[in-house]
Amino acid sequence: MNDPTVKSPQEIMHFLDTALFNVEKPGRYVGGEFNQIVKDWNSVKLKAALAFPDIYDIGFSNLGLNILYDQVNHENEFLAERCFSVWEDMEQAMRKAGMPLYTLESKHPVKDFDVVGISIPYETLYTNTLNLIDLAGIPVFSKERSDADPIIIAGGHSTFNPAPMSPFMDVFVIGDGEDIFPEILRRMMVFSGREERLHSIHDLPGIYIPALFNVQRHFNVAKKQEEGNATIVKHISTRLPMPPRSPLVPNIDTTHNRIAVEVMRGCSHGCRFCQAGFITRPVRERPVEEIMASLRQAIKQTGYDEISLLSLSISDYSDIQALIMQINQEFKGLHVNLSLPSLRIESFSEELMQSLNQRKGNFTLAPESATENMRRTINKPISDQDLLETAESIFQKGWTSLKLYFLIGLPGESLEDIQHIIDLCKRVKATGKRHVGGRARISISINTFIPKCHTPFQWAAMDSIENVAEKHRMLREGFRNSGMILSFPSMDSSLLEGWLSRGDESVAQAIYSAWKAGAKFDAWQDKLDLERWQSAFAEHASDPFTFSHRERAENEVLPWDFIDTGVSKQYLLREYQRSKQNELTKDCRLNCQACGIQTTYDLLCRDLVGEDSHADL
Repeated sequence: MNDPTVKSPQEIMHFLDTALFNVEKPGRYVGGEFNQIVKDWNSVKLKAALAFPDIYDIGFSNLGLNILYDQVNHENEFLAERCFSVWEDMEQAMRKAGMPLYTLESKHPVKDFDVVGISIPYETLYTNTLNLIDLAGIPVFSKERSDADPIIIAGGHSTFNPAPMSPFMDVFVIGDGEDIFPEILRRMMVFSGREERLHSIHDLPGIYIPALFNVQRHFNVAKKQEEGNATIVKHISTRLPMPPRSPLVPNIDTTHNRIAVEVMRGCSHGCRFCQAGFITRPVRERPVEEIMASLRQAIKQTGYDEISLLSLSISDYSDIQALIMQINQEFKGLHVNLSLPSLRIESFSEELMQSLNQRKGNFTLAPESATENMRRTINKPISDQDLLETAESIFQKGWTSLKLYFLIGLPGESLEDIQHIIDLCKRVKATGKRHVGGRARISISINTFIPKCHTPFQWAAMDSIENVAEKHRMLREGFRNSGMILSFPSMDSSLLEGWLSRGDESVAQAIYSAWKAGAKFDAWQDKLDLERWQSAFAEHASDPFTFSHRERAENEVLPWDFIDTGVSKQYLLREYQRSKQNELTKDCRLNCQACGIQTTYDLLCRDLVGEDSHADL
């Protein structure tokens, strides 16, 4: 553990006066950004540090962190400050000098705060999370913390299976945290002791406190029936939280250096591999005028010249054309560029194309698979012709760059399916050449399927290493000298994510051992050392492939079964069985599929999909 000696903000500032001359990108560590909020430390009742366990360049733009920062700081009783993982050179300097992790705003040690909220969107941030806690001088294991230590709260998509990180976290917020986090602070501020604070929030929706919840007792069927089938219920808001009123402007270039507004949350298409599509149900849209008001404010407050509209499926936003036309009309004189995330081929339209009057950047489409058989397996109801016609529309209108996303290693996939990816992409390239000649640029991004909890494929096994290696070889050979750009993650990074994403509590010991052995920045392919992880699992006599490459029995108790996302396990199982029969399931905004979410949010769903949406039930 890092030296827990108490340091003052003045001592940390003095350390920075010297250390920043000897580290890469010192702008990561100084704070003072435009629109930063700094409150009087002694004037508030409760202090929260908001952390992202990767470097400033990546974590700065995390939308959830920025929303919470804005929300908490607009309440008089609280303050929120930010911290991020530090790069290796800075960590070495801090540990040598005995300096703890500190927040950017006031330079107070993170250990001085009442609450530390950590966003963990993906599993390969687990070791960075332990390192962040340790660098703050806080015990890594929850059971070793005292009243002098902050309450550590984790949220983010990876926490929908909290088991692997449960020994390290005091609290998990399962699902949308924007509404619940301020309420957590309100309840905690009237207590000073750790136990009192934890007990004060344990009955809030979406809250999982490992120390106060007996998972084994929950999984005992008889006991569960006796106790009324107690579960952790995801907290879902019936509205989207307002974007930050005064977005922060970074000191250095970051991965997403622009205004980002979430226009829609959730997805109704039900792609069977997609965790985000299931855990963010139901679909919730932000009104056009609310989006425009937020953009006006953000442009005025920041001076950014790029807007990003965020959604899992932006072309499904019901008023997308009206929104884009308003953006083009209102901000035309400011030369503001508009960027869109990946578009769904089945909801792409000529009208959407016409509304996009700029020709900068590239379009991104996600066919996911290249054969009808595999698309039916994953519930992606598009044809080759749909993709080719969409590509033709894009190139006809003058765009020259197109990026295509594919998944390999899906259940039931053959080498013929891989060959079809190559053939289909070449047909797209030929389409582009017909319209824009040699300027046509096609990028192909290949990802390896990793089964995720709370999806229909949570029971499926990952494809074997040998099969994936052969598919990678085929793709490299097939795209050689094609003029197209091919990229895919390393086998090691896919394996690690597979090992961690469906792990149980025993995986925590391997995470700890890997971190103690030096594992950090595992999300960075050049930093990941899989042998270190294999040794960590072996140290605890655990075979990681049982988590990634074993098909689960349909009646098996899964480590995350006590988490209720609102979508029933019975529905997920039904979808898994339909995948094996290559059966499609319709978009739930067209026809309610009785996934379970509407039983709690019936009025909201009815408002979204129409009065007759439940006619089949």
